[in-house]
Amino acid sequence: MRRKESNRLGLTLLLIALAICAQPACADEREQRIDAGVNRAVAWLAKEQQPSGAWPSESHGDLTAVTSMAVMAFLAAGYVPEEGPYGRHISKGVAWILSQQQSNGLLVGKHRSHGPMYSHGIATLMLAEVAGMVSGEQADQCQRALEKAVKLIIDAQNYPKSSQHDGGWRYQPTSGDSDLSVTAWQLLALRAAKDIGCDIPSQNIDRAIEYIKRLRVRTTGGFGYMGSSGATVTRSGCGIVALEVCGEHRTEETLAAANLILARQLTIQESYFFYGAYYCTVGMYKVGGDEWQTSRPFLYDTILSIQNPTGYWKPIDGSERGAGSSYATSMAILALTVEYGYLPIYQR
Repeated sequence: MRRKESNRLGLTLLLIALAICAQPACADEREQRIDAGVNRAVAWLAKEQQPSGAWPSESHGDLTAVTSMAVMAFLAAGYVPEEGPYGRHISKGVAWILSQQQSNGLLVGKHRSHGPMYSHGIATLMLAEVAGMVSGEQADQCQRALEKAVKLIIDAQNYPKSSQHDGGWRYQPTSGDSDLSVTAWQLLALRAAKDIGCDIPSQNIDRAIEYIKRLRVRTTGGFGYMGSSGATVTRSGCGIVALEVCGEHRTEETLAAANLILARQLTIQESYFFYGAYYCTVGMYKVGGDEWQTSRPFLYDTILSIQNPTGYWKPIDGSERGAGSSYATSMAILALTVEYGYLPIYQR
């Protein structure tokens, strides 16, 4: 009888172990898949760089936003300028961004989208992240470019707006309204710049935080795009990241948005999927706790499940398709490497 009970216990433990490993991926297996996926992705991304140093979009030419995302993807994967297999790719990408800055500080070249402040915020964030890694003349160039870029962001925020839009940013430096998405990129850029010693008035960051909090949708717990917009998974991840990087850790607003993400889950059918994959993964990681542990395997597995075997990701949604595979691949890398901890802005 004792032997039967022992055998039964052993069988039960074996079944439990098999059940755990029958999930989409065991922890060790998932980490190996992430590392392999990232390695294939950066190798593919390196081949896509143009002789100029830029990375292309599908429909909009060489954009500072896409090139900056690609540079940050290499940094996030653990590579640095002038070293290792991708050091020259990074340095050339940074040099191209610097060459695109206009006299007023705007980091947007001749190929403009309808919203140049998107590209400007992303490029400013990249320069703030890479500034401590470059050396010599490029370090000096980065510092000068960053100072001009930050000034433009602050001036754009201070441009006259109604109380509803105060504290935020939109498509143009002279826009009189604001939205969540553009505001998040400017806020990330300001925080990264502040972290490396740039003089950023605290009231400008405080006003941006208050603007984002006003976009909270209380009925669902997430964040809307503008004042009357409903919450989505992607917008909720965006709102979380913007607040968390400013020290608003596990607040009522961020936890409510995290619960919305847990309830709805990000799927590949989501509009702006790669935008959502980036913001939801970084946001839930920043929130931490059970929220991150619960969402972590689903987010990672969803992203990895649609990677092309050659290493890239291809956006299928019409709103992202024009940005192209360099954009999608860079965003996927930034999401998958959040736990690597190489980019300061994404650290807890």
